[in-house]
Amino acid sequence: MTKNKPLDSLGRREFLKTAVAAAAAAGAARLGRSAAAFAAGDATGRLVDVNVNLGRWPLRRVRFDDTAGLASMLKERGVAQAWAGSFECLLHKDMAGANARLASECRREGQGILLPFGSVNPKFPDWVEDLRRCADVHRMPGLRLYPNYHGYRLDDPEFARLLGLAAGRGLIVEIALIMEDERMMHPLLRVQPTDVAPLAGVLKKTPGVRIVLVNALRALRDKALADIVNAGDVSVEISMLDEINGVGNLLSHLPPDRVLFGSYAPLFYFESAALKLRESPLTEAQSRALRFENAHRLLPDAG
Repeated sequence: MTKNKPLDSLGRREFLKTAVAAAAAAGAARLGRSAAAFAAGDATGRLVDVNVNLGRWPLRRVRFDDTAGLASMLKERGVAQAWAGSFECLLHKDMAGANARLASECRREGQGILLPFGSVNPKFPDWVEDLRRCADVHRMPGLRLYPNYHGYRLDDPEFARLLGLAAGRGLIVEIALIMEDERMMHPLLRVQPTDVAPLAGVLKKTPGVRIVLVNALRALRDKALADIVNAGDVSVEISMLDEINGVGNLLSHLPPDRVLFGSYAPLFYFESAALKLRESPLTEAQSRALRFENAHRLLPDAG
């Protein structure tokens, strides 16, 4: 059996490698304890995650990109309900097939916590039928849209028509502004963030529609964000919020009932979103609102 070298016999490079490895292990242990404490602190299991995704990210494998594994991970971390889109809906032309698979996966492998949010592309010829199937056949509570991947702007007349149809059926509409940091994009799949500026004008003509901006807080901040949120029933989730006391700062600019918990799992680590709540000095009322009450306002059966 090989004996450990004494510290004074280690070379500088070997010593630094050992120290970095030890620090990484300690950090991972702290992260694990924090995640466990977060789940334990929400003993009622009433955390609603409004931004998870099923299927495989087109460009690489990620942990928990199988539905059963994702559902188990979320339940272990105290999630009672997760609003699930499908990565297939980004690039597939058969939107009806992708939506059907999403609904089936949530039903068979979702362990009672996954709610399917299908997608429609208003530039496709049969999108109205896709929307009808989401609502009537699959009984989905909402839609998740990808305007930048699907090639339309928010001032497109068909987008306004889509919002009107969704509002008429009581569907929540989640709009993904981006899906990936531009620095990580494949050279052949570079897409610009969705320009959300036209949304305020569209909402004035579409009363009753409930909007959730997904993956928004990298591209949309401060007054521009507040103006959009105040233009209608618009909420935002926190998965791409990246600053110290980010949630606290966000709540100082937005109505307290318009901020939702979202993790963007499995492409993002769930623990990252969980720790955003822990590192911000939130009141108990603010924490409850963000963890599940605001989601319940939008979807009373959530959790």
